[in-house]
Amino acid sequence: MNSPIEQVHIDGRIGAIIVRNEFRTDGIQFVTPADFSQQLGFMRRPTGYQIQPHIHKHVERETTLTQEVLYVRLGRVRVDFYGDDETFRESREIRTGDVILLSAGGHGFEMLEDSELIEVKQGPYLDDKRRFTPGSGSR
Repeated sequence: MNSPIEQVHIDGRIGAIIVRNEFRTDGIQFVTPADFSQQLGFMRRPTGYQIQPHIHKHVERETTLTQEVLYVRLGRVRVDFYGDDETFRESREIRTGDVILLSAGGHGFEMLEDSELIEVKQGPYLDDKRRFTPGSGSR
């Protein structure tokens, strides 16, 4: 069985972090490095636990790379990873309940069965994708 938290390395960088549905911990645990522009954490709290009301301050940040999070609400999906040079590197399967943060390199998806995904990424929406046709060595 895969680790409940898995990092996929692409060209020496973290290309993705997968948090499997079976991952559990008490309290809160962030799985992303502190410098990622998208932070991904897991929180488990008992009944009655309260999080103090709060407001997030307006803080200017500079984001130069879109990172996105996909939650597999239902189904099975193959994720193909590519280097910045558009060549295939490796694949992983994600399933119902898994979460993946895509942080570097390229990626493509094939639905292995009917699937429902929820996507979260930075806004505002910009046309920031460079689409490509996988070349030799790809799936």
